[in-house]
Amino acid sequence: MHGGILARDLPEDDDDLAANDIRPVQLVVCNLYPFQETVRQPNVSLAEAVEQIDIGGVALLRAAAKNFGRVTVLCDPADYGLVLHQLRETGTVDAATRQKLALKAFQHTRDYDTAIAGYLAGLETADSDPLPPTYSLHLTKSQTLRYGENPHQSAGLYSTTAAYAPLGGDLLQGKELSYNNLLDLDAAWRAVESYDEPTIVIVKHLSPCGIASADSLAEAFPLALASDPVSAFGGVLAVNRPVDGALAEAIRAADLFIEALAAPSFSEEALAYFAAKKKNCRLVALSENPPRGGGWELRTVRGGYLLQDLDMGDPAETVWQVVSERQPTAEELISLKTAWLAASHVKSNAIVLAQGKATVGIGGGLPSRVDAVGIAVQKAGAKAQGAALASDAFFPFPDGIEKAAAAGVSAVVQPGGSVRDDLVVEAVNRLGLAMVVTRVRHFRH
Repeated sequence: MHGGILARDLPEDDDDLAANDIRPVQLVVCNLYPFQETVRQPNVSLAEAVEQIDIGGVALLRAAAKNFGRVTVLCDPADYGLVLHQLRETGTVDAATRQKLALKAFQHTRDYDTAIAGYLAGLETADSDPLPPTYSLHLTKSQTLRYGENPHQSAGLYSTTAAYAPLGGDLLQGKELSYNNLLDLDAAWRAVESYDEPTIVIVKHLSPCGIASADSLAEAFPLALASDPVSAFGGVLAVNRPVDGALAEAIRAADLFIEALAAPSFSEEALAYFAAKKKNCRLVALSENPPRGGGWELRTVRGGYLLQDLDMGDPAETVWQVVSERQPTAEELISLKTAWLAASHVKSNAIVLAQGKATVGIGGGLPSRVDAVGIAVQKAGAKAQGAALASDAFFPFPDGIEKAAAAGVSAVVQPGGSVRDDLVVEAVNRLGLAMVVTRVRHFRH
């Protein structure tokens, strides 16, 4: 078989073929076993994964691709039409097409082997180092975007398979998602996945500006919007329940312009409303949202990459410790939990004020923590009175506590750990606040 594929268009190779009664192969069509698709399924066993490792197919593709000077190789059904057209028109496949298809075959086998290596590497565990010794990427461009963060930048969406729609979901309405839409929707969906109750998350420029939970999405929406209605204009929304007519009506009543809305699904009534009243709003169904790459988060830096596991909230062993003289009330504890969970999704330095199960003021992305407090209480206005405050990292000085108390904040949750913790606790007690420390930090850069 490989003799017929690898034989070159040379007299000596023709002689070898004739001597061994081998006919030259001109076209190799091979689809590999679905290894990547198999290991993406939940609860796949090692035996099931190994069974889907193709051996002969990879060898055939590589042999045909190597001899593209004479052989046409097909590894993607999407290319069948092109080859059939050329064969019908001219009886052969031109050299440029053969070379292009050979490149695609080599890329395909490269990604296939990379996926296998990555899967097996992910099975290894080492108590001394939880990070994999190597981390391979096998990505396919699934979409060319109109531009990147700004119009003068080119950009594309790359996925573990070209079949993935944006964010692993379905765009049901509206224009293609932009580079910035994708980033904001990813941040919003990451946040809303953290909640068990019906929850709305509004994101603008990668940071939440409003989060609220309630008995229904329709009840949660005005609470989330009230957190910062100015910043919410032109933002994106994510919800963790199907969008129904009641939520669509709540959005209509608010007369809010939103770029995109992500949800597990949309009712027929909701789809009809958006099609008629907000046809430019991008609707994304994320019921098939794929897991992030093996539980890791990857970012680029000059000359390399940073890899970390995802921040999934407080570790199971986390214990909240009251360090103030005054104990927080039951109502304050609810607000503290709301503010603390929200703070883990806000850009650092992050300060979140909450009343009940809704944020009322958010200050994030600032280099000064006391300035972040100032923004949060300014956004909250009168709602700062009696609110709970969460800080994603410790207070280095008492000034942030003092500014919060002056605005009416009554309870604080923060990691603690500053060399000046005693001064911070002293200020809390002097001002009559309740404070809890978690010993867990939630920076998000």
